[in-house]
Amino acid sequence: MDLFEHAGQEEQARLAPLAERMRPRTLSEFVGQEHLTAEGRFLRRALDSDQVPSLIFWGPPGTGKTTLAQLVARSTGAAFEALSAVLAGVKDIRETVARAQDRWKLHRQRTFLFIDEIHRFNKAQQDALLPHVEKGTVTLIGATTENPSFEVNAALLSRTRVVTLRGLEDEELVALLRRAVEDPRGLGGQARVDDEALAFLASTAGGDARKALTALEVAAAHGGAKVDRAAAEEALQQKMLLYDKGGEEHYNVISAFIKSMRGSDVDGALYWMARMLEAGEDPLFLFRRMVIFASEDIGNADPRALAVAVDALRAFQLVGLPEGTLPLTQAVTYLALAPKSNAVLTAYAAAREAVEKQGALPVPLHLRNAPTKLMKSLGYGGGYKYPHNFEGNYVPEDYLPEALRSRSFYTPTRNGLEAELSDRYEAIRRQLAERVREPGEEG
Repeated sequence: MDLFEHAGQEEQARLAPLAERMRPRTLSEFVGQEHLTAEGRFLRRALDSDQVPSLIFWGPPGTGKTTLAQLVARSTGAAFEALSAVLAGVKDIRETVARAQDRWKLHRQRTFLFIDEIHRFNKAQQDALLPHVEKGTVTLIGATTENPSFEVNAALLSRTRVVTLRGLEDEELVALLRRAVEDPRGLGGQARVDDEALAFLASTAGGDARKALTALEVAAAHGGAKVDRAAAEEALQQKMLLYDKGGEEHYNVISAFIKSMRGSDVDGALYWMARMLEAGEDPLFLFRRMVIFASEDIGNADPRALAVAVDALRAFQLVGLPEGTLPLTQAVTYLALAPKSNAVLTAYAAAREAVEKQGALPVPLHLRNAPTKLMKSLGYGGGYKYPHNFEGNYVPEDYLPEALRSRSFYTPTRNGLEAELSDRYEAIRRQLAERVREPGEEG
């Protein structure tokens, strides 16, 4: 490396984001994840014995997955190769493996292959990696925010150990921020940040060290030599919420939202709704889930619930944000407090099961269409009773195929308005069971 190259690298390092400049260089500088790195814990034992297996680091953003991978490779004297699953293909994997093979042949040096966002690798890419992990040509360290059980194929998963990282505690983030304020690699003491501001910055990060350091950098840039709580709030304007619309936390929060409504906890539903909205979720996503919920979890216990959800969606489309949060909130509170029934869901499941098991049963003759004389002569439509010709616009009649006439698919609850439907349903079934069939009639 010549003098100009070295100077260029130093300048690039100086201009790098604070989070990158403060990346730990040794395991002793690493903050958090003591359940892995403390004395006697799994990762520490593996490093001390130089027996580090292939690993998958699973955890939220900013918890140290990339840093820990680098430190593991450095502490074992291994080479470190990194690929991004977003950008790399099978060709990149093969080239990296070839370098690892040469490195071992020439220098007997192991290679740690770090793959960021490994959950984005498709099956072909994972299959290309598998034999080299199995042979030990490379020691794999994958990083993912997604549950590896769903995103990594079973063969690759069986050859790795999944290590779970947790979001950092506020006090850990405060310690990290303090170090960044004083460390020459960070702010170098050029800004004074008071304890209240540090606590605020840590609380806005949601356990994400990268977010915390980025927030500190922004606050220092706006607050000048002295950063207090007010300066930090002004710089950040609002909390940075832990909510990745494409990641696992997205599904966790929407699950909590739906389950709160299903459990009739209106306050819980409102909290999770606000979490999603303030994190930038598309309100139409919430409305779609609520329309489904109105049928799946309320149904005929309160048929108005579906109308409330659809009307709120239309109102939102008419007025947009921010006023559109009002019909959304109105609908959420109504759905949460409405009587609950999943009879619609179970009714369709039961009917579908009958179709799958019994196949295409023939339509009873009296229900068939008879547009021609030939069809009428064959008995199509014969004996059909038109309900409006009878008292109460109802007459007991068989509408199911003969093989299913003892079956019932709908099981209404006694909740809300569905209790009235339950009474009518039972009365109809009772009349059907007691009716006297005419000679020659099917069944």
